[in-house]
Amino acid sequence: MSHPWPDGGGKPPWPTGRLPWRSSLAVAVVQLVGTGFAAHGQPARTDLGPGAAALLLAGPVLLLARHRRPGAVVVGTAVVTVVYLAAGYPYGPVFVSVVLACVAAVAAGRRVAAWSALGLLWGSHLLMGHWLYHRLPPDGDGPVGWGPEVVVAAWAVAIVAGSELVRVRREQWARERAEREAAARRRADEERLRIARELHDVLAHSISVINVQAGVGLALLDQDPEQARTALTTIKAASKEALGEVRQVLDTLRTSGASGAASRTPAPRSPAPGLDRLEELTGQAADAGLAVRVEVEGVRTALPPGADLAAFRIVQEALTNVIRHSGSRNARVLLSYAPGGLELRVDDDGPAAGGGATGGGNGLVGMRERAAALGGTVEAGPRPDGGFRVRARIPLKGGRSTL
Repeated sequence: MSHPWPDGGGKPPWPTGRLPWRSSLAVAVVQLVGTGFAAHGQPARTDLGPGAAALLLAGPVLLLARHRRPGAVVVGTAVVTVVYLAAGYPYGPVFVSVVLACVAAVAAGRRVAAWSALGLLWGSHLLMGHWLYHRLPPDGDGPVGWGPEVVVAAWAVAIVAGSELVRVRREQWARERAEREAAARRRADEERLRIARELHDVLAHSISVINVQAGVGLALLDQDPEQARTALTTIKAASKEALGEVRQVLDTLRTSGASGAASRTPAPRSPAPGLDRLEELTGQAADAGLAVRVEVEGVRTALPPGADLAAFRIVQEALTNVIRHSGSRNARVLLSYAPGGLELRVDDDGPAAGGGATGGGNGLVGMRERAAALGGTVEAGPRPDGGFRVRARIPLKGGRSTL
């Protein structure tokens, strides 16, 4: 939904390099033509002439600057109107300039100037109509009744109220726009964070497997060519899978950027990984020299897609950290299903190798972010009996038994 004040805040909702000449021209036509018609019913007032035309045009000319100098313009149009009335010219739409200038001033935050201009206009009209009428044209003019003064005061109040309504609506639209922009930025940040996590998890795991297999292949290239061939085959499979997943993530990012909204991103061409690929994951770990034993407690349930992906990535990252940072060549994965959630536990016997602690760095941060996005938690640290443990709890809603 678009609003007439699109920029909101302290920014003017009009092109700052262009003058509002169309609306100002329309006001000039209304004042000139309308006053000409009104003059026919006021024969006692001073006849219209060049002076009256100049005053009727002065207000619209000032309105050209109402967006840049709203305070000065509203006071200027009020002064022009006072001079017009003091000259004894007929009543009519001469007040249109003051009304439009007042609305622009209040909307721009120049409320004191707008109120002061209306007070000046009403006070001057009161003074001229009850005390100075015998000194001002037209000759023989009498005092104005108090009834018309009440009408003028009511119009002044209505103008102020209308101007304040415009200001309030403008501020409301500005807040709504700011909230929409903040929400869009949050969604964009969340999407970038999600993609960064996906890329980290895919690349860290695959490159770790490739690194280990490359080392095995180099070591056995001359002594055991067949084993070296097996290592190269593993490298080829791991790199192909990594390229496919990275391409899918990048396609999502590219499409989101081109469309301007993640909601318009097409569905991925292949399903997101989940715990149904756990056997494939443990096989890749075995190719990298890590034996993984998987245990399941409770009734296994089909997880929602988001929870399934998060569980898979947490196990993947934990095993990747074991491969990269632990001296142990054995790991245990426990999947504990309960009615309210899933607990994941990945253990290795250590010790830490390669100068790093198992589970540290950006991988642990990514695991915690994935779990937190679903209302869960991740704990990681050394075990009292040695080794390292990663424990994740993911709440589940509406899971279905697969047994």
